[in-house]
Amino acid sequence: MTVELRNVTKRMGAIEHIKDTSLKLESGHFNVLLGATGSGKTSLIKLMAGLDPLASGQVLMEGQDVSRLSTQKRNISLVHQFFINYPHMTVYENIASPLKVAGMAKSEIAGRVEEAAKILQLTPMLHRRPHELSGGQQQRCALARAIAKESRAVFLDEPLANLDYKLREELRDQLPELFAGRGAVVVYATSEPEEALLLGGRVALMDDGRVTQFGPTAEIYREPGNLDAARVFSDPPINTAPIVKQGNLAMLNAGVSWELTGAAAGLSDGEYNIAIRPHHVLPVNGKAGTVKLTGQVQVTELSGSESSAHFEMGSGSWVSLSAGVHPYEVGELHEFYMDPSACYVFAPDGSRVA
Repeated sequence: MTVELRNVTKRMGAIEHIKDTSLKLESGHFNVLLGATGSGKTSLIKLMAGLDPLASGQVLMEGQDVSRLSTQKRNISLVHQFFINYPHMTVYENIASPLKVAGMAKSEIAGRVEEAAKILQLTPMLHRRPHELSGGQQQRCALARAIAKESRAVFLDEPLANLDYKLREELRDQLPELFAGRGAVVVYATSEPEEALLLGGRVALMDDGRVTQFGPTAEIYREPGNLDAARVFSDPPINTAPIVKQGNLAMLNAGVSWELTGAAAGLSDGEYNIAIRPHHVLPVNGKAGTVKLTGQVQVTELSGSESSAHFEMGSGSWVSLSAGVHPYEVGELHEFYMDPSACYVFAPDGSRVA
């Protein structure tokens, strides 16, 4: 099963919410849409689901053009971040509702509902109404409805965003298994890079209404193709700074320099941008070949197992993320150590060059 977008766009008046986008999504793994709020994830899902009209382009399912078909005729399921269940129906009736609309026999409906309820641990709650359920149980009910329907495509639009941390972790671990082997194209929208990595599969990075890179999740994390992709796939935000290359030296505007190696050493002299993830900028020097950075600490955060520090250096803001607890004082000058071998190098237009 495939869902394919061919040169699709979406407009609201003069504003282009989705810019010219082509993408082919397949069953057998999760397809993750990753981007910040407002990047176009929900808009793209609505186009695929038939909830919003295309300004141009085509949506195909298994090679069939469904651009003009209604949502109901596309045989899809959609689960939002909000718990959308019918309040006057029991859990059983909520799960069964799309099957009844499809005119399915009562015996088959019962079998599918019972299977989905068992998978999502809802069997003891089938006769309750949504207001009698916790938030996690209500979202399980919405997921059970999607599973029972056996749709050709399932769109999950940040379905765990409104759950507490423990429930979010628990359901996130279960989701790939819940949809494994069902033959549906599963599309999952999230703004959290960590969630995309945990779900695996393939990821489409989104920024300003366009897909900036698409491919295997782990591969794109390791090898972002452009600066926008590197920024989307980093939390805390990736550190970026302009450099000037002269000979084999890279020079930061804060008077810091280091010797370039590999592909970066072969670049023409001139201006570039570097990007390096915060966990490669550490408050202790534990590796040979690091570059010392000195900056004024602006903000610190402790999570228990990690420490982060935001610091100003020259005219730029940087972030360090390290394991353990480190004693930072806001306003103090602190030394940090950057691993230059972990730097990505980008041309002024944002394309990756090393």
